[in-house]
This record gives sequence, structure tokens and C-alpha cells, in this order.
Amino acid sequence: MAVQKKHAKGSVRPASPGGRFTDARVPDPAIRSLFDEKNRWQRWLDVEAALAAAEADVGVVPRKAAKAIAQAASMKRLDADRIRAGIAATSHPLMALITELSNEVGEPHGGWVHWGATTQNIIQTGFVLVLREVHTRLLDLLGQVFAALGDLADRGAYMACAGRTHGQHAVPITFGLKAAAWIDELSRHADRLGEVEKRVFTALMGGAVGNFESFGGKGIAIQAGVARRLGLLPMAVPLRSISDSFAEYTCILGLLAATGGKIAAEIYTLMKTEYGEAGEPLPEGTIGSSTMPHKRNPQLAQDCMTISAQIRALAPLAMEGMMHDHEVNGANFEMTLDAVERSCILTGDMLARLNIILSGLELNPQRMRANLDLTGGLITSEAVMLELGQSIGRQEAHDVVYKAAQTAARGKMTFSEALCADPHVTSHLDRAAIKRLLDPSTKTGLSVSLSRTGARRARKLAGLLTSPKRRS
Repeated sequence: MAVQKKHAKGSVRPASPGGRFTDARVPDPAIRSLFDEKNRWQRWLDVEAALAAAEADVGVVPRKAAKAIAQAASMKRLDADRIRAGIAATSHPLMALITELSNEVGEPHGGWVHWGATTQNIIQTGFVLVLREVHTRLLDLLGQVFAALGDLADRGAYMACAGRTHGQHAVPITFGLKAAAWIDELSRHADRLGEVEKRVFTALMGGAVGNFESFGGKGIAIQAGVARRLGLLPMAVPLRSISDSFAEYTCILGLLAATGGKIAAEIYTLMKTEYGEAGEPLPEGTIGSSTMPHKRNPQLAQDCMTISAQIRALAPLAMEGMMHDHEVNGANFEMTLDAVERSCILTGDMLARLNIILSGLELNPQRMRANLDLTGGLITSEAVMLELGQSIGRQEAHDVVYKAAQTAARGKMTFSEALCADPHVTSHLDRAAIKRLLDPSTKTGLSVSLSRTGARRARKLAGLLTSPKRRS
């Protein structure tokens, strides 16, 4: 059996969600490390430094104090163990870091640390900085998927296969059209991820209830200064209960996950023994079963399907996090951040696997052709109907071809024999014309053109999403 192969490259053992997914082929997308303790703390320190500088610009904090705070605001200068102990002692996520930073700044400037801000101002704005790093990584991973899909659309552009609706043969397509459809859907998710940036990457610096009271009438300028220094946009109304942008981001990842899960499910199906049209890459030595040596399981596809379901399940949680009472509810705030973080980590895991699958997907055009021929030409019934309909009208042609198709389906004769036995057909189509119409490889419509267009589109998106300019 001839199979077109394109093997995936080896990689390191991945960091996996809950320790469940440990395929050694999948590289760690490195998103977990961006959410780790020290990186989060450093982003909080970045916000504290930007706050002091913005306050110095408007005369709220002495300029020398702002400079001293900026110099000290580095985890390389602070004692992480002492911060952890302080968090445990105070049961507060930020106060120990503020204390450590103040002590590092020292007299006479340490007292200006965190001036006028509330905890969520720092934590949320710092979280946004982390999320921006994660976002860049997710776009890079998505770009890699587009690159793989571009190659796949080209590889499968001329491979005729059965188009299926409701799980049954419909009309012929080429495999490249499947890839083009995936590219089209994923491209809209890429658009959504770009469009949401202006709503997500914002600085929250309104004080305890978002009214800027603690900044002596200069709050709007201070928030704008913080945002400018951090490369963010200022929130129009910096109320701590506003979290729709985080919910939107999680929902977009849910949409992306739905497409990823759908792609994986299609490959899972096409890998079934009865189909055999495609298969995820399987490096030599990979074991599918401890008791059945022949097993070649769709491990990565199953991972993607499982991960996709988990991501989609987080969208309702993110929306539930919007349900604050009054000006903020800390439980809902934590719920929101948790939903975003988990969805980002899982999305990275899914995209890393999809890239391995798609870049190394094995295609079997011989099995595609064999499956096309399973019905003895029935898959081209539409083409026969339309050709005959030019002479006797579409509806009458439908009835005639339907009768022949049902005769063939009952096994009384082949579809070709049934057509050739019907004078309603043969008075307008000779045997040569019928034979030509029953060749599924000639009835794929614009599949090749759509495949090639999709491939070009995918490569363009890959270049945009993985460009050094975007990463900077």
C-alpha cells in the first residue's frame, strides 16, 4: 500500500495539562513558564515601576523616588523565599512583594512604593503583561499551524477523495479542499485574536473603586502614563469589576479550540482502519498498545480532541467571572484569571500537537481512490443528473437517476448498468458519456483551485503571525 509520508521532527518531553499528555514528540509550548511565580512577580514589579514614574511625571511622587523604585524593581534584587514566607504569613498575594520592594528601595524613597494603587491595579495590569507574552507565543504557534496547513493544502490539492455529508458519500472533492476549509476557519480566529488586543491589553489604574480618588485629581494622567510606559492602552473606566475583555479572549480561544478539535476529529476518523485515507505521523518505535502489537493509535489527535473540550468548557467559567456584585468581587476576579490562564496553557498544548499532526500528516491517495469507488459511481449521481437534466429537465432527471441509484443500492445491478438499461438515459447519453460521468476524479469541481488559494493564504498568515516584528 503506497502512502505519502512526511515525518515529524523529534522533540523534548512536553509540559502537559494535569500531567496527562506526555507524548515525547510534542515540544513544550513554554506557556506555563510565562505564568510561573517569578515571571508574574516581575510583571507586578514592572507595573510598580511604571506607576512611580507616571506619578513622578505629574508631581505626585518625587522623581528621585521613582528612579530608585525602578532600579529596585527586579526579582534579581529581591528575596523570593522571603516573599513566599510573607505571602503565607499575611494571606495576601501582593503585600509581601510591596514590602520587599520598599525595603530594597530603602530610605528615604521606599515609602513611595505602591502610592495610591490598590492590589488589583497591580495584579491585573501585571497579568495583562503576562498575557501579552502568552498571546505572542500563541500567535507564533498558530502561525506554525498555518505553515503546515499551507503545505498540506498543496500536497492534497489533486488527491481526489470522497466528500461526505451526514457521514455518507456526497460528491467528490480533493483532500486539499479539507485543508482549505480548515485554513479559512482558522484565519477568522487569527483575525479575532488580532482585533481583541486593543480591548485586552489595557492598564487598570483607578484605585480602590475606579474613581481615581487616591491620586489627587491626577489619576487619568497617571493611568495614561502607566499604560504608555508598558505599551498598553488605558481603561476608559478603570473599574475592577469590568472583565468582559478577559471573557472575550477566553471565548476566542474556545472558538479556536473548537476548530482544532474538529480538525483532530476528522483525522481521527480518517485514520480508522475502514477509512485509511490519512494518518498522524508515527515515528518508529511508537507503541500503540501493550497487548496488541499491531495497534497504530491516533494519540495526538485524541489529545487534541480532549484538550479542545477542556478549553471550550472554560468559556462559561470566564463569563461567570463577569458576574461581580458592586464594584468588585475578589472571587470572581480570581475565577476570571484562572479561566484565562488555563485556556491559554491548554491552547498552547493543542496547537503544538496540531502542528506535529499537520506537518507530518501521512496521506494515502490509493485508499482515497478505493473509497471513492466503493459505490460503483454512485458518488457522481449529481453530475449524471445535471448532464441528463440539460435534455429532460432537472426534476425529471433527478427522478430517473434516483431510480437507477436505488436499483444499484439494492445490489440488483451496478449504477452504470442501471443507467445503461434505462431508455430515459440512453436516449440522451451514450455509454461513453456515462462512463465519463461516472469517473469521480473528474468531478471535483474547483477543489484544486480552492486548495491552492487556501495554501497561499495560509503561508501569508504564517508569515504575519511568526514575524519578528510582531514578536517585538
